[in-house]
Amino acid sequence: MDVKTRQLGNVALVVPAGRVDQSTSASLEGALSPLWGRADVATLLLDFTGVEYISSVGLRVLMIASRQMRARQGRILIAGLQPIVAEIFAISRFDKVLEVFPTVRDALAAVSPEALAAYGAA
Repeated sequence: MDVKTRQLGNVALVVPAGRVDQSTSASLEGALSPLWGRADVATLLLDFTGVEYISSVGLRVLMIASRQMRARQGRILIAGLQPIVAEIFAISRFDKVLEVFPTVRDALAAVSPEALAAYGAA
């Protein structure tokens, strides 16, 4: 699994690619854990357009990230779910636990006009 991160104002954009399962979930958690403790990150935005599958172990990582962000009044957003991943979110009701948006632009527009402008400028 490949995970890229980018700072857009007070939003950390995290872009994982591949499968999030038993063998790769540690990579995602390793990318997220430094971010959820940073004071300059009010929102974690995960762009899932490149994620083709997520297992229960991957969902656990998202739950941990969600709890960490909520504990400090932060937010975690998910954008760009592929159909199979969207179905997994629906079955597990993670689409009710996490804020899900169709696109990164939609998510950024909901939380930070400054981050949206920075995203559009790149």
